[in-house]
Amino acid sequence: MIATEAKRETAILIAVDTGGSEWEIADSLEELARLVESVDAEVVGSLVQRLKHPLAGTYLGKGKVNELKELIALHEADVVVVNDELTPAQLRNLEGILDTKVIDRTAIILDVFARRAQTHEGRLQVELAQLEYRLPRLTRMWTHLSRQAVGGVGVRGPGETQLETDRREAQKRITFIKNQLSQVHRHRQIYRDRRARQGVPIVALVGYTNAGKSTLLNALSGSDVYVQDQLFATLDPTTRRIELEGGDVVLMTDTVGFINKLPTLVIAAFRATLEEINEATVLVHVLDVSHPNAAEQYATVNRVLEELNADDKQTIVALNKIDRCAIGSVPKLPEIICSLGLKSPHVALSALLGVGFGDLSQAIHQALEQERDLINICLLVPYERGDIVAQFHTLASDVEQHHEEAGTRLCGRLSSQAATRFADFAA
Repeated sequence: MIATEAKRETAILIAVDTGGSEWEIADSLEELARLVESVDAEVVGSLVQRLKHPLAGTYLGKGKVNELKELIALHEADVVVVNDELTPAQLRNLEGILDTKVIDRTAIILDVFARRAQTHEGRLQVELAQLEYRLPRLTRMWTHLSRQAVGGVGVRGPGETQLETDRREAQKRITFIKNQLSQVHRHRQIYRDRRARQGVPIVALVGYTNAGKSTLLNALSGSDVYVQDQLFATLDPTTRRIELEGGDVVLMTDTVGFINKLPTLVIAAFRATLEEINEATVLVHVLDVSHPNAAEQYATVNRVLEELNADDKQTIVALNKIDRCAIGSVPKLPEIICSLGLKSPHVALSALLGVGFGDLSQAIHQALEQERDLINICLLVPYERGDIVAQFHTLASDVEQHHEEAGTRLCGRLSSQAATRFADFAA
């Protein structure tokens, strides 16, 4: 018998252009196409509508939906992929009208994550995000869910629908995974506390997916972290002890890459992993300066760092892949630097060729010297501002906490730069 290769699904991409993003819609769709190709599907067409905002019922307007139906028939497409996260109602309505499978950007990203996860923790994090995404969408994911289940001993209560049963099972699995990840979190915290007692500073590599973080870690440490020219090649944090040029010894951590419209479910599920960023003394933001969307990627990463309350950390921008800047249509490095409007210290390097490592070591050394200039600070935080208490615990060291009549008194040590965030609560 001759084995035949399975037919790849064909996909049509759709998007609403609201004009409110730093990303051009064509660039955003090109990235979506790469995500779709990462899950072994083939893009055969695309459709864009300019609107102030996606329509609540069908995402696209009625005329565009009809145009989309014709496009599906023309290409005999198997699936429609949407460049935003759809509500359950939008998903249900579109599938009903189109009679075609519809998948949104979040589902595609989660699918890519599921294929990339290598460790037990990574798989748990991805499964948690998938379950929490699917739970409100169960009504459209299974055709049998509206059937009444027959009551029976040890089965289900009389009259309970299959949908309710599936929801309950999903909730049980979510609770189980969260408990598992809490144990992982506790183990990580023990490890972090041990590292803190050793006094070795932590440098976290952050950046857009496929920017070259793992290649840089490998080059500096001589390790063999998985490297591939693909989106989300690294999902699990890897830490290596490195002696930099000039003598500084640091623990350098490679973290999961970010992407435009990174689902909040992913950020929540990968909380334990992303906490490596909050624990870092210095961040190295690795940026692929050869990418045509380098400026948009730079802004996207900074926005995610803000969401993680890590935007006030000492940060060095590593302008990576400079070996490509003299090739073809890629602008020269000075033009790129000017277009980015960099506020953080920056160094130019090529992780692949080993160029610029001395400049990076010097920049890290200077950042560590500034970070060592810690100050003592005390706050009095009203009880309703638990967010401030959480931020202080994340950013400060040697924290002492006491409850008083007027609020929570916090004392600790942190950099003068970070202290400005808490000026309104100084006691």
